[in-house]
Amino acid sequence: MEDEKTAEGGQGDSPAEKKEPEESEKVEPPIQNTEQAKDDAPKEEEKKSEEVKSSEEKEPGSEPPPEKAEEKAEETQGGTKEEEKKESEGEKKEEEQAPQESESKADDTTKKAEEEGQDKPSEEKKEEGEEKKAEGEEKKVEGEEKKVEGEEKKEEGEEKKIEGEEKKESEGEEKKVDGEEKKAEGEEKKAEGEEKKAEGEKKKAEGEEKKVEDEKSEEKSKDAAEGDKNQNAAEEEENADEEEKKLEKAEEEIKKIPDDFFYNYEEMISQPHITQDSGLPKDYLNLIYSFGYDCTKRHNLHLLDERTVCFAAGNYVMLLDLQTKEQKYLRSTSGGGIGAITVHPLKKYFAVAEKGISPNINVFEYPSLKLHRILRGGTERSYSYVDFNPKGDLLASVGGDPDYMLTIWDWKEEQTVLRSKAFSQEVFRVTFSTELEGQLTTSGTGHIRFWKMADTFTGLKLQGELGKFGKTEISDIEGYVELPDGKVLSGTETGNMLLWEGGLIKVEIGRKGKKLCHQGSIQQILLDEGELMTVGSDGFIRVWDFESVDTADVADESGLFEMEPMNELRVGHDVQLKSILKSTDAENEVTIWYAQDANGGIWKLDLTFSHTSQAPDKLFTYHAGAITGCDVSPLTHLVATTGVDHTVRVFDFLQKKQLCEKRFPDAGTTLIWAPQIVDTKGKTIISGFSDGVVRVMTIAKAGEDQAHKKHKHDIDLDLKQVFKPHTKEVTSIAVNDKGEILATAGADNTIFFLNIGETYEPIGFIETPSSVRQIQWSPSKFKKSTLLAFCEGGLVLEIDSPDGAKFDTSKTFHITGLPMRSFKFKSIKSRLRHEEELERKRIEELERKKREEEERRKRIERGLETESEQGDVEEEKKTPEPEWKAYIPPEPCPILTGFYSDEGQFWLSMGEFDAGYLYECKFMSEEERSKLPEELQDEPLQSVAVTESNDVPITFMQFSGNGRKMLFGMEDGSIRIQNLEKDFSLDELGSYWQLNLHDNNYGRIVKVAASPDEKMLLSAGYDGNFFLYDIMDQEKVDQKVAEAKAKLPSAKKAGEIVNVDDIEDPNAYSIEDAKQKAEHDKMMKIADEKKKDVRRQIAKLRRQFKSILEQNEGLPPHLQLRKEEFELDKDIKLELDKQKHDRIDIVRKELAWEAEKQRIALEKLRKRYKDVVECERIVVKAFKTPHEVASFRAAKLSDDFYQMKADFERRKTMTMVKDDITRDPTRDLLGGKSTHTDDHTEAGGKAGDQAGAKVTTTLKGSMGERINKALYKVEEKKQKRAARRAQWEELYNTKPDDDYEDPADVAAIKEAKDNMGDYKLKTAKDYVVPDHLRMNVEKARGRLLILKDLIHEHKYNFNLRLLKIRDKKLSVIEEIRELVANLEDVQSHLARDKHKKIPPIPRMYPDEMPEKKLEYTRDTLLAFKKEMEIKEKEAKGGGGSFGGFGGFGNTDTAKDKGGSPTPKPSTIMSESKGGEGEELIEFDTSPLEMEMKEAMEIKLIYDQDRLLKRIEELLLNFDAELRLLRHDKFKLDIVMKNADLRQVTLFEEFVLLKEYEKREDVMEAKVTGKQQEKLEMQAKIIELQGKQDLKKKEIEKLQEKEKQLYAQFQASLGDNNKFADYLTKVFKKKIKRAKKKVTDGEGSDEDSDEDSDDESDWDEDDEESEEEGGYDLDICPPGCDQNIYDNTCQLREKKLDIEEALQEEKKNNDGLKKDIESNNKKLKVVDSALKAAQNELEAFQLEKQQKLNELDVVVTLKLHQIQYMINGVLPQDLSQTLVFESHGVTRLQQRIKELEHEKHMQKKHMKESRRKHVQLIKDRKVFDSKISEMEERTNEMMIAKFGRIVDLEKLETITVNRQIEELKEKLRLTEIQCAEELVEWDEKIAEKKAKITALIRDNTNRLDQLCILLNEKKSFEGELDSRQKSSGQEFTGARKADVRERQRLIQLVQLQAQEIDALKEEIMLLSRKGGHILPPAQPPLPQSPPNMRPISN
Repeated sequence: MEDEKTAEGGQGDSPAEKKEPEESEKVEPPIQNTEQAKDDAPKEEEKKSEEVKSSEEKEPGSEPPPEKAEEKAEETQGGTKEEEKKESEGEKKEEEQAPQESESKADDTTKKAEEEGQDKPSEEKKEEGEEKKAEGEEKKVEGEEKKVEGEEKKEEGEEKKIEGEEKKESEGEEKKVDGEEKKAEGEEKKAEGEEKKAEGEKKKAEGEEKKVEDEKSEEKSKDAAEGDKNQNAAEEEENADEEEKKLEKAEEEIKKIPDDFFYNYEEMISQPHITQDSGLPKDYLNLIYSFGYDCTKRHNLHLLDERTVCFAAGNYVMLLDLQTKEQKYLRSTSGGGIGAITVHPLKKYFAVAEKGISPNINVFEYPSLKLHRILRGGTERSYSYVDFNPKGDLLASVGGDPDYMLTIWDWKEEQTVLRSKAFSQEVFRVTFSTELEGQLTTSGTGHIRFWKMADTFTGLKLQGELGKFGKTEISDIEGYVELPDGKVLSGTETGNMLLWEGGLIKVEIGRKGKKLCHQGSIQQILLDEGELMTVGSDGFIRVWDFESVDTADVADESGLFEMEPMNELRVGHDVQLKSILKSTDAENEVTIWYAQDANGGIWKLDLTFSHTSQAPDKLFTYHAGAITGCDVSPLTHLVATTGVDHTVRVFDFLQKKQLCEKRFPDAGTTLIWAPQIVDTKGKTIISGFSDGVVRVMTIAKAGEDQAHKKHKHDIDLDLKQVFKPHTKEVTSIAVNDKGEILATAGADNTIFFLNIGETYEPIGFIETPSSVRQIQWSPSKFKKSTLLAFCEGGLVLEIDSPDGAKFDTSKTFHITGLPMRSFKFKSIKSRLRHEEELERKRIEELERKKREEEERRKRIERGLETESEQGDVEEEKKTPEPEWKAYIPPEPCPILTGFYSDEGQFWLSMGEFDAGYLYECKFMSEEERSKLPEELQDEPLQSVAVTESNDVPITFMQFSGNGRKMLFGMEDGSIRIQNLEKDFSLDELGSYWQLNLHDNNYGRIVKVAASPDEKMLLSAGYDGNFFLYDIMDQEKVDQKVAEAKAKLPSAKKAGEIVNVDDIEDPNAYSIEDAKQKAEHDKMMKIADEKKKDVRRQIAKLRRQFKSILEQNEGLPPHLQLRKEEFELDKDIKLELDKQKHDRIDIVRKELAWEAEKQRIALEKLRKRYKDVVECERIVVKAFKTPHEVASFRAAKLSDDFYQMKADFERRKTMTMVKDDITRDPTRDLLGGKSTHTDDHTEAGGKAGDQAGAKVTTTLKGSMGERINKALYKVEEKKQKRAARRAQWEELYNTKPDDDYEDPADVAAIKEAKDNMGDYKLKTAKDYVVPDHLRMNVEKARGRLLILKDLIHEHKYNFNLRLLKIRDKKLSVIEEIRELVANLEDVQSHLARDKHKKIPPIPRMYPDEMPEKKLEYTRDTLLAFKKEMEIKEKEAKGGGGSFGGFGGFGNTDTAKDKGGSPTPKPSTIMSESKGGEGEELIEFDTSPLEMEMKEAMEIKLIYDQDRLLKRIEELLLNFDAELRLLRHDKFKLDIVMKNADLRQVTLFEEFVLLKEYEKREDVMEAKVTGKQQEKLEMQAKIIELQGKQDLKKKEIEKLQEKEKQLYAQFQASLGDNNKFADYLTKVFKKKIKRAKKKVTDGEGSDEDSDEDSDDESDWDEDDEESEEEGGYDLDICPPGCDQNIYDNTCQLREKKLDIEEALQEEKKNNDGLKKDIESNNKKLKVVDSALKAAQNELEAFQLEKQQKLNELDVVVTLKLHQIQYMINGVLPQDLSQTLVFESHGVTRLQQRIKELEHEKHMQKKHMKESRRKHVQLIKDRKVFDSKISEMEERTNEMMIAKFGRIVDLEKLETITVNRQIEELKEKLRLTEIQCAEELVEWDEKIAEKKAKITALIRDNTNRLDQLCILLNEKKSFEGELDSRQKSSGQEFTGARKADVRERQRLIQLVQLQAQEIDALKEEIMLLSRKGGHILPPAQPPLPQSPPNMRPISN
């Protein structure tokens, strides 16, 4: 703790701090002696160049800018070039820091890394300037290079202790420069280019102009100082040479750290922080055992040898022997906790990386456990992972927040090889590649990074390449493995694997079917013996094929490669694996794996995946995660704990073992061990859980039944009682000092009280303003028992104990009226710190003045100053202090813990900002608060600072047994033992002893408890660790303290002793302050006295004014002064009233939001709780009897219920329809003899009949009516005939065979044989559940819905009846009120002695009108307020009133209390007048008046009696009706109770069926599928059979055609034909025929096969074609008729067609047969499978029925219903009885008589059937004879009428043919239409004729011209012929052009002639009536004359 304080700017050095550097000097390895020598060499150079450097520092731009954050950003992007910058930066840093090192020598080791990072940018620019200058001046460059070399060496010597990296880089550069001095200029230019390029990249990445400006200013300053440097260049060169020699000499002296060197671990170990006079030694607490394991920490299980593992536990490293379970401990050296652990590959060393400020990595030798090496300066706060390389010579470490630094160590030399920032977020892991040396991988939050240790020209560098996810979702990577070829396989948080290659994702690997490799993140991936293993948080270990993974690739764009694991192991159902380790037994050659389970355990695994593999074995079990509750037994060495892992565990810390554990559904939140006063045996544990449940458990020795269990527990943890007092987590539990009341606090803002007895009975709960964190009962010494509750928001409550008070909990457990006080904590820490700061400054000022006075005195003594000069010294002007304002956190800090200090006072420990102090607070009354100023009202009484705690909150406080010490549990996991100045008092805290035990980051202390004998101490924390310590005996403590005490001088003599009161209070006043305080108190006293005088004067004036008012009231009214006259100024009153109204408005506006908020909240509550209630509990009471009837408090059925009911009805209907649809369609098909075609014909016939019955003609008029009537008669006859035919067919179809048996009779007989005399019980083993009685989830849900609906309906109907009777009661009360008013009116005219008592008017009770509880008005609220004020004033108020919230009781109650209403004034006057009249009657009343008065009196008495009787009648009638309703309610209660029981049973059935639903659905789906398959198969068979029947008919038809063809052939031959044999052979000959083209594409393959077969047949026939009788069969022989031969050939062709068709049909028929046979076989297989599925379903139904039979069903029986008697006595045990329905027994008894009667009836029926059978045979014969006679008679009548037997149906169709008549009518209409068209066409023809005539004339003219031309042509030809004879032979023929023209003209003439003929024919056709127009004939092709050749183009 002190280390942290110093690093953060703490004041002063603690003893521990001063001791630490001394210890480090003692244990420094030998190498540091040489390093010190190297450190001295640069110092000489520093002194020589001090002047130059100081001038450089004075330049404005020379100081480096503090930009550490920017340098960290650069590190994340750094590469080789950035490392080069670091070299030059280191050189310049040494120059600038040299002057400062002399002043801050002690801070060098801690600040060097920061200064290096801050100086880098400016130093880089300076180096660049030097190199630019060197380009122009070669000689100066060489000098500068030497200087740079010297500076590099100096830097190497200075920083070698911290970083080995710069040393190696500078050495490499030095060697390079020494070897290439001649190429210095080229190398310098190259370096300059590289640095410029790096600078450009850095500027582009950062884009920070400010940095650029700083660099420029530094460059200018460098140039300005360059001149001075050049002057000293020669001198510096000489110094550099000397330094180089010294360094070379020092290097020669350097020796490696010896391998046998070890540190003294006892000196390095972190010690407790002990203040002086604490009286406690260092080893006051000694860790002796640990019951916990931080199993949620990453990679927190490591194997040291075959039987020893180690892991981190808080501030300890625990070594656990797996066989003996022995534990060893190594404590951290920093006291900040353990960050990570790793084991050397040779198992000879293991490294422990710690946490804290600049933590170390300690390397221990195993098994000696000596501290071998210490690696320093690798990170700032903590290490998250460390790992050795495969050789074991390097160690990689990665730091945590804030630096995340990756460091490579040469751990044996304690040197840093390389370092770089790993990432900007948390890094989980770093490992070396096992195959590729120099490669590393890191992974963490949202990243993976691949590193290489690369050799560059500047040395060894660490280059990192960030993995790019691309399209894949970014994921946290926990586990990965480096493959031999350089690829990396990593896991993801989703569960799939990623294969990385070259920084990119090559492929994502998942399981087939889009499944994930693991359900959850992959925690670890291993490559073991060629197998890839993945460890998932889902508890699975899966083995994958390495080759498949290594060569995985994808073809599509999804990027996913799917594969299945070769093997897998599920460790357990509730296991969350973090890592596994391999252990090999060299002797037995057995490989064992150990697994870290994040759910609290260490497992032993066998991953051989063979049949002999052992099951996973859980070796150790621990709490998983935080321990939230812990308590020690008050009697023995037992301790109980609970935690977030849902378990409660009991330990014996004396035997150091866990006795038992019990798991629960939710996480545990708090736990107490019941005190002895509650359980004298100390066996009761009470625990609270996160779901609001409190469980009371008892412990006892384990029974014998535990013997056979695998995990045997020594004790049993049994539940005694469970109750749920809260809706959210239980935060605290407490038992009062008397052991009578248990209080539980919850996060739901409630505290619940329960009475403690045999069971815990609830008292009630109170509500708190916020959730409660902790509760505590007052100690027994207090006068009153109270409960102290610490709530959120800094609120503290004190509630009086409900012990002895009585509360009405009939409706709710919410109790009100418990006295409660509250305190709201107000932060005062900022003020305390301010006062401490002022006091510190005051003390410093005093010390400064003392030093000045002492210095001045010394100067005066030396004569340097005179006393007279003292006054001349002016005091320095003090800078004004800034105005201080107290800081109060916006959100109140949480209260962590607290306890009572005195009655009404308590101590608090606060968290967050207010930590660091303990506050004593007090509950104050309103009077006490009013006396204090407003700013002090909520402040604590006092505060006590927890010294040197660094403001770490205290989470637990407890006094020791003697009260001299206080145990503090801190939030950082440390335990503090605080000595107290006074026993059991925190007013003054003394010395203390403090030690860090648990994890400093998340190891918050939950409980620190001492054993009953206070010899042991236990601590439990949020880090899951549970430690046991041994407390040193007081004798040993005294002995150690005495040994540690120094010798003191002898005591003074008695006379020399002077008693002096010391000033112990640090806040005590100084002399001046005391004086000022006394003056201030005096002034305040005077002011208070003046105030008191003014108040006394005012009080005196008030008394005088009051006496004046009393005197005024005593005067006569006419002399009294009015109140207005006492007002001196009315404006004052008006102004006051205005101010009052303004304030009221302001208050109303301020409360408007709150009022609206409360209104909305009330509305929400009403909707949530009130609106859902359909009927409140209404109690209607009788008037005169105590009878009452209550309604059923029923809730409205939700919309979900009605939706579920509608869905159920819909599914029910759909199921019924589905059953109809899925009915076996083959029953009709297979039962009858009709085929597929018959069905179609019948359907067609029926359709035709129906269509015929509705046919009517389209003709209109009388003809249409006549035809319709005739058609109707014909159709009517046809329908009658068709109906008769259908009846006959139906009758014949139902005719059974001779051996036919009715299936119903067969089934009845079988049922009778199986069940005759047997009543199957559902509990019978052979009971078969009928289909309609089979229960499933849907039926059970429907029954539940129906039952719930019925229950609601009954309750609703009864509530309606009750509401009606309540309304009737209201009407009765109203009527009685009117009758009472009439009665009072009647009695007002009667004498008082004739009055009868008026009955009181009944009233409605609040229970009868519960809906009015929420109705209120302002008057009711004011009345309620007044009533409450009256109750407060009264000592004991009676509770007769129901308060003002009813809104209904005020008016009625007032009337009831007052009896009759107050009479009106007129009534009073009439009575007085009546009295006077009576007095006058004695003297003046006449007899008539007397008689009239008596008559009136009689009438009034009658009216009075009648009204009273009516009132009584109303009351009695209502009571009677209420009693009847009450009787119905009793009956309905029985029904409702049975219905509730039935609902419970149905719900149990539903739950049970829900468990079986999945299996049943699978089986039913299987059966349904098989049934559907069977139906489809049967339908297919029927379809094939139908097709087969069609084929048979087709074959028969073809065969019949073949016979007819042969008969036709024989007939064509005639008789005695001599060529008969020859023609027969011709007819039968097979000839080769061309195949017909198949239009469809089907059968092409078959045709090709058939063609080949046919060709072969024809070939054979050709070979056999011989001439029969000398005649050829292919030629008609001479003498044979050619017509007969041709006819024979034609018939042969037809025969061959028929044969081919027949062959095709037979082939198809054979195919159908095969299909039917194969389908029949399939049908048998499906049928057997269906039977098997049905049998399986039957067995399942039987199993389900047996489970249903195990459910308990409540049956209400009366005594007379129990028939089971033994010796006439009802037995005690009715378990053997059978509950049977009474009507079932009666039905069975009646069944005997029914069977006898049925037997008699069957015999009688059989006799009648025989007689009827004989009679039917006789009738049949008679009817047969009649039918034959009628047929003969009908035939004779037909012959007589028609001459032959005719078909009557055809005759009927001929007589009246609708179609013919319609066609006739259509023809008539068509003729009319055609006649019209003919007229049109005639006109067109005439027009065409005129055109044709003109054309003919034109053509004639053309022909004439043609003739003339031909003649001319002929003459010309003759001339030409004569001329050509002499011209030569080539011109003898005609010219081609002339021939062509001539031919064209001839064709033209021919075409015109044809057109003329065609037109003539068309004219002739059109002129005829009804002629048809044919298309014109096509002209014939032109024919060339015989003497002309064809002309070609």
